Amino acid sequence: PILVLFNSVSFVSSFSASSSSSSSSSSMPLSSPIPCWFQHEITVTAPSRGCHLITSDIQKASGSDLSKIKIGLCNLFIQHTSASLTINENADPDVRRDMEAAMNKIVPADWNRDGTFRHTMEGDDDMPGHVKSSMMGVSLNIPIKNGRLALGTWQGIYLNEHRDQGGWGGGHSRKIVITLQGQQQ
Repeated sequence: PILVLFNSVSFVSSFSASSSSSSSSSSMPLSSPIPCWFQHEITVTAPSRGCHLITSDIQKASGSDLSKIKIGLCNLFIQHTSASLTINENADPDVRRDMEAAMNKIVPADWNRDGTFRHTMEGDDDMPGHVKSSMMGVSLNIPIKNGRLALGTWQGIYLNEHRDQGGWGGGHSRKIVITLQGQQQ
C-alpha cells in the first residue's frame, strides 16, 4: 500500500474585461472566463523501489478543486532528485515491472563501482537514481477537461522510485506538488 498525506491551498481570481465601441453611445460589458488556481501537496510513501501507479492518489488530493475547472492544466512536480514521474499504461502491472527492469539496464548500479560515477557516498543506487530522475523527469502537465484529468483510456500516473533506501534516513517518502490552473466550470 502507498501512504499519502495531503496539504492544500487555493486562489481564485475574479476579473472582467469591458469593451466599448466608439460608434455606440452605450457600452456593453464583455465578461471573461474566471481563471482559478489551486495547489495541493501530497506525501507518497512508495512501498519499494520501482514504478508505482498513483493516479487515484492525485485525483483524491485534487478533490473538488479539479471538478471546478472546465478547461486547464494540472502540473505535477516531485520535489526529489532520485525519484520521477511519468505517464504510462495503467492496466497491466507487468509494464511497471518492465519499466524498472529497462531503467536498470539503461543505468546500471555497477556504474557506481566501476569508476563511471564520482558521486558514490550515498550508496550504489543513489547516482543511478539521479540519472533516472533526469531521464524520466520530475514534472508532468496533464490537460484538464470538464473537471477531469484528460488521460487516455490506458494511461496512468507513475511515481518512479529509483532508490532502495529512499535517500538519507531510509524510507521512500516523496512530496509531490499538484498545481491546478484553468477556467472555472
